Amino acid sequence: MGKSRSQINKAHKTRYSSKSSRNEHKAPLKAKAKISKSERGVAEGSRAVRHQCNKKLREQKRELLLKEKKAASPPRVIVLFGLSASVDLDSLADDLLRLLSGEGSRAGSSTVASSEYRLRVTVLKAPHGDFLSCMARAKVADLIAFVASANSSHEESAPFYIDSFGSHCLSLFKEMGLPSTVVLIRDLPAEQKIRNDVKKMCISSIASKFPEDCKFYPADTKDELHKFAWQFKEQRLTVPHWRNQRPFLMAEQVDMVANDCSQEKCTLLLTGYLRARSLSVNQLVHVSGAGDFQLCKIEVLRDPFPLNSRKVVDVMESDEVGDVEILGALVPDPLKQEPLIFENVPDPLAGEQTHPTEEEMAEAFRKRKQELLRKKTVPQGTSEYQAEWILDGEDEEDSDSENDDDDDDGMVLDEIETGFPGQEDTNNSDLDGDQMSLNLRDSDAETEADSMMMEGENFTREQIEDEIRKIKAAHAEDEEFPDEVDTPLDIPARKRFAKYRGLKSFRTSSWDPKESLPPEYARIFAFGNFARTQKNVFAKALEMEEESRDDCVRASSYVKLHVNEVPVGVASKLCMTAMGAPIVACGLLQHESKMSVSHFSIKKHDSYSDPIKSKEELLFHVGFRQFFARPIFSADNMNSDKHKMERFLHPGRFCMASIYAPISFRPLPLIALKIVEGGSGPVVAAVGTLRSIDPDRIILKKIILSG
Repeated sequence: MGKSRSQINKAHKTRYSSKSSRNEHKAPLKAKAKISKSERGVAEGSRAVRHQCNKKLREQKRELLLKEKKAASPPRVIVLFGLSASVDLDSLADDLLRLLSGEGSRAGSSTVASSEYRLRVTVLKAPHGDFLSCMARAKVADLIAFVASANSSHEESAPFYIDSFGSHCLSLFKEMGLPSTVVLIRDLPAEQKIRNDVKKMCISSIASKFPEDCKFYPADTKDELHKFAWQFKEQRLTVPHWRNQRPFLMAEQVDMVANDCSQEKCTLLLTGYLRARSLSVNQLVHVSGAGDFQLCKIEVLRDPFPLNSRKVVDVMESDEVGDVEILGALVPDPLKQEPLIFENVPDPLAGEQTHPTEEEMAEAFRKRKQELLRKKTVPQGTSEYQAEWILDGEDEEDSDSENDDDDDDGMVLDEIETGFPGQEDTNNSDLDGDQMSLNLRDSDAETEADSMMMEGENFTREQIEDEIRKIKAAHAEDEEFPDEVDTPLDIPARKRFAKYRGLKSFRTSSWDPKESLPPEYARIFAFGNFARTQKNVFAKALEMEEESRDDCVRASSYVKLHVNEVPVGVASKLCMTAMGAPIVACGLLQHESKMSVSHFSIKKHDSYSDPIKSKEELLFHVGFRQFFARPIFSADNMNSDKHKMERFLHPGRFCMASIYAPISFRPLPLIALKIVEGGSGPVVAAVGTLRSIDPDRIILKKIILSG
């Protein structure tokens, strides 16, 4: 027989507890009543406060929207971009301008004011195949209207609505920061059923390439364009954040006036609407493709495209006469105008050393004696020479504390200290190329070989192809065996690698960033604290925007900028360029004309397959700026103050690109272009963003000897 299967119940938890112990956690009734009342009051009060705060936020947003609608905004810039070469942008632009044009619209003008829609629009067409022109128009666009054609070419019996150039530009627009976007579908069939099927097919095939909030509109008939224009008028546009931080002007008219003092200089006249922020006449401006300049005058003109119908008639009458009414003029104050400074003027006596006194000699002798008497723990078998490279823990702590003190410096620009002999392996290695002696050239054959293609010599086609094969082989070898260098057989290693030093630890070993700097390094500027300086500069710009100052022109005004001291050749070139591409004048923030060392987080673009060497010339597009530079690539070590130089920019990984460039404040996108010899134009090599401004960043070339 088995065991008894009688039911056994679980014992009660409070079997041995008394009644008083079971009620210990309970509060008295009086106290409970008081607590409940107070908690109820706090809950009700906090709920009322939350409701009040939410109501206040809603009212502030409503007031902001009403203020934006009531304020006179400049004409919205619509950039038409064809996704394929078969798209006819001219007919679409004519249909839009004809729909929006009012009675006072000028013939042949790309800007119209519609009193029916209460809307002012500037329509620009991006030429298909010209990448630089498309990128210049995308930088100033308030809305990019991507145009797809239903009659596009077919591949493998499937509609081909976007070609390789359209896909390439779309990916780069995303890197720069996309404004508001829409897709207009043209050339749809007339029959309604087939029309809807083709429209759905087009949307389903290209919808994944655009943002989720992007809308698709058919744009063949007048009614369809009317629906798009009405919704565009009510849409609240979004633009990249970097474009809202600085005032800029897209010139509708570019002229030049001769300068009385100098025949090589002239005054450049840029006429257009001021956008984004207020501009002070004492500010510096950057003209795209020309450089940084001062303003000698700002004239506020009458708006040529008002929405009021009465003003339209007056504008037409004044245009017939040829007069341009000037509402006001601002002249800079010599005491307040920001100076145009590119480089620092170093003090030649800043690094001079005087003879030490007897007290200083005695103090140095005492410290040296203490260091000799101090016992240092070293591994067994370590020689005296090797022991000198081993640091004590106290020294590391002292160096860390000194670095922390340096980080807490002020926000004013400081000069770089001078008076040190040349340093070859730090971030100033570009300067050494022009001043390197013959002995150093012989001892650094690798650098000489890397820069052979940069000298611009006349090579034959066979030599160029042979050099390209060598570069590709070096790129593949560096990717497989990074930093490995064969020990030379004909030159002693101590002579070949005389510039290098051994480090016990790449992360913890000390390296003075001010060590062995060349005198030319004193021409650049440095921040004591870059983040703090940027915060103060933006605070000053916001304060100037909120105040109604006499030297400022409010945004949305129609102005004429008189840019002073522009070279005649540059001005005439800009006048020719303005016929095909927009010329942009951007107001600079404080310090943004001065030179320093900029560091960009950069990645090789997927469409570029050729190797990119360090110190290879690239065309940098940083915001509205564009310039040529030879970047030094380095790894981004988060836990170390020293960063290893990279000989190539390898695909699929981020690097830091360090260059000499004018100071800029974040955020700013970067598009790096490579000029291909014999090609149709520049190609995109890499993309990235601005990371920091720091001349003290230590970049070291690391080698591993083999053989």
